[in-house]
Amino acid sequence: MTTSDDKQAWSARKSAELYGIDEWGSGYFGVSPEGEVVVRAPHNGEPGAAVSLMDIARGLQQRGLDMPILLRMENLVDGRLTALNESFADAIKSAGYQGEYRGAFPIKVNQQSHVVAEIARFGERYNHGLEAGSKAELMIAISTLQNRESLIICNGYKDAEFIDLGLQARKLGFKCFFVLETPAEVPLIIERSRLLGVDPLIGARLKLSTKVEGHWSEDSGDRSLFGLTAIQLVSVVDELREAGLLHCFQLLHFHLGSQIPNIRSIRSGVLEACRYYIDLVAEGVPLGYLDLGGGLAIDYDGTSSNSGHSRNYSVQEYCVDVVEAIQQSLDAHDIPHPVIVTESGRATVAHTAVLLFNVLDVGHFEPGPLPEELPEGSHDQLVNLWHAIRVITPESLQECYNDVIYYRDQIRDLFHRGDINLRMRAMGENLYLAGLQKIAGLLPQMKRIPAELETLPQQLADIYYGNFSVFQSLPDSWAIDQVFPVMPIHRLKEEPSRQAIIADLTCDCDGKLDRFAGPEGEAQTLSVHPVNHGEEYYMGVFLVGAYQETLGDLHNLFGDTNVASVRINPDGGMDFVHELHGDSISDVLSYVEYDPQAMFKQFRATAEQAVRDGRISVSERQAMLAAFTESLRGYTYFER
Repeated sequence: MTTSDDKQAWSARKSAELYGIDEWGSGYFGVSPEGEVVVRAPHNGEPGAAVSLMDIARGLQQRGLDMPILLRMENLVDGRLTALNESFADAIKSAGYQGEYRGAFPIKVNQQSHVVAEIARFGERYNHGLEAGSKAELMIAISTLQNRESLIICNGYKDAEFIDLGLQARKLGFKCFFVLETPAEVPLIIERSRLLGVDPLIGARLKLSTKVEGHWSEDSGDRSLFGLTAIQLVSVVDELREAGLLHCFQLLHFHLGSQIPNIRSIRSGVLEACRYYIDLVAEGVPLGYLDLGGGLAIDYDGTSSNSGHSRNYSVQEYCVDVVEAIQQSLDAHDIPHPVIVTESGRATVAHTAVLLFNVLDVGHFEPGPLPEELPEGSHDQLVNLWHAIRVITPESLQECYNDVIYYRDQIRDLFHRGDINLRMRAMGENLYLAGLQKIAGLLPQMKRIPAELETLPQQLADIYYGNFSVFQSLPDSWAIDQVFPVMPIHRLKEEPSRQAIIADLTCDCDGKLDRFAGPEGEAQTLSVHPVNHGEEYYMGVFLVGAYQETLGDLHNLFGDTNVASVRINPDGGMDFVHELHGDSISDVLSYVEYDPQAMFKQFRATAEQAVRDGRISVSERQAMLAAFTESLRGYTYFER
């Protein structure tokens, strides 16, 4: 039990350690002495002044943006681009590598226009380009990039229209590469390039045998979905040579998977790809670019390990290992060093967005007040349960747990048969909860906790009901069990004395967060504060800038959240750059092919019929129509 002295000893520093924010926050996020989560945007290589997320949230609410809010911090992208490009520059300089580095952000990771525009704007100084996996994304790249030294990498399957767009980009001066995913694309590229009179820039995606760990391990190895086998690669070389276009084959590409946790896997993949590079050069292929694809991981859980939610390397180590592996492989064959290309998406934008939400309600698994004595006439099984919880001791927890479960089940059977009434059933459930809570409280006194009792604290954890939709804003949490850092953004000078899971608004059994990142690894519950009556309790889900906005769906017709973009200034000020109100109910209805105007007309006809039938008055009809109209314009999420 926590004593008053312990509570007084709690501090904002202890909260930072509890939630691991210094580890997964990467210097961008921290806890202030006042007990609020703060964000810092680096400026000229130095950490910027701290800005409270609570101050940002209050400013957004004053501007009419209610919770939940997806908060984008635009210039955190600048810091991520700087870190990646400068780390490669340092590694290249230190090793005496003779090539350059070029980054290409995969638009699919976050397709929002303000995000891509900021990457193109700030990345121009580094010739940072874009990767497109569809015609729509290629159109974004062509219309957004201004720097002709920046690369456009075209992945995915390509039809004639896709290829024509890329060839037109070549005519405009863009370095636009077609990466071959299948040999079937070769004749189409040859045909369209001859028709439009422009030589294409061609790359080929390898199907490497190197296997990696983590969520996306199936993206690697012989059974990976994409890439050319050795047999197919030789066929492509022959076909391009015969067409007189072998000089266009300048890039070799591979992709081991997203979020690669182990640096050894990355180095192994680079070494294998270099073998292909060496032999293709011997075949007369004028390669000059080696594209590693994505895979640079971020530390979601703060453990700096090779778990699927972390990484056992830094950005600097990643760059050094890549440069050294390529240099050592090619120097042995006197092959010029290629331009190193990576398509780091997650590592570029994950830190730039936070989902902020308020807690609407709390469900507890605690007993109500227990009576001094059971009512006269209580059933024997109720009496047995009463006595079972009174004799619980640290030495007999497993036996007592077995008894409590047994008598609870007996009481439920009695109720199902009609042998006891609802009040007796409710009293039995209350005694059962009292027994479990007493057992859970004594578990720390055991030298060895039985396996059956290890999960008891999780079974008794609170349920905090958050004003958001997992399916809309955190789809990877549901779909692939991705762990995101979650924590309250205020009250961090207080000890978080409750354990909870978080449920969303969707009334779906999967609409919950019950796996949490922490310095000790993954946990099934989160430490939170009691929600004070009449006060809002605000929480944040961090590192959600990659994929979550793009993958979100309309489960329960909860639409896009309110979105705000801010810039954090070096002096600790902030600029509210963009404010975008989330979907209205009318918006989401139209997405699933309802006509809101037709719905209103039908409702109006129903109300008019009710007036004729004498069920409502004309004034009531008007109030109903006004409320219906207001609801169509309203936010899909909970509004106070």
